[in-house]
Amino acid sequence: MKKKLSGAAALALAAGAMFAASAVVAQESTSDGIAEYREMLGEGGNPAELIEMTGEELWAEKRGPKSASLEQCDLGQGPGVVKDAYAHMPRFFEDAGRVMDLESRLVYCMVNLQGMDEKEVTKKPFSGSGDYSTDLEALVGYVVGQSRGTPLAVPQDHPQEKAAFERGKQIFFFRGGPYDFACASCHSVDGQRIRLQDLPNLTESGPAREAYTSWPAYRVSQGALRSMQWRLNDCFRQQRMPYLKYGSQASVDLSVFLAVNANGGEMDAPGLKR
Repeated sequence: MKKKLSGAAALALAAGAMFAASAVVAQESTSDGIAEYREMLGEGGNPAELIEMTGEELWAEKRGPKSASLEQCDLGQGPGVVKDAYAHMPRFFEDAGRVMDLESRLVYCMVNLQGMDEKEVTKKPFSGSGDYSTDLEALVGYVVGQSRGTPLAVPQDHPQEKAAFERGKQIFFFRGGPYDFACASCHSVDGQRIRLQDLPNLTESGPAREAYTSWPAYRVSQGALRSMQWRLNDCFRQQRMPYLKYGSQASVDLSVFLAVNANGGEMDAPGLKR
């Protein structure tokens, strides 16, 4: 009887090992397949390039009640300097008295330089699937593209930058909503995946660099350029949490935490996603 039980146990262990091995092979095959899919998409060019061109035109166009362009907007490298600016954001801005990411800074410049109404500017920041980009998305695409190939170096020098990082860390690990989820539920463990999508561990520098530096990105399935604010908002939606207010301090703080973890990675955005 003992021999039979031992034999059954051995068969069970062997079957379990075979299943685990096949699962690993399947996961690797799926990941490889997705990588090949993205590579094939990239061979035809990234549609985000057209959106970047629109953003460049909007940057120089005189608009709003003040009939002014954004060419004097200071993104942290000096008024009008776009080159490499995104690679050093979010950051503290003296004139605003707070830490800002690219999108909240663009809104600030549109309001203060061009005289636009903040509520109108942020009323519909994201385009619908298949729609052409909003003005904010186009401007984001243009500015982000000017940091392509630049190492990410988000500062932590000012006390408010350090405070934003700590708040962002708390938000990342905060559990809530009907499923008691946190950002960390999906993105603080190695080797996790949801359906066909790998879930990078954003608390580790390697995966954080690879993930963060490829956003914002053009999503082929939606036919739209998606910004970092959109990405964070969509994660909150999937957690069944209340939506993040566009440009809110909470959204900026979370970006600071993610960006600092990814420091040193080479910017490759706007990226291309499925």
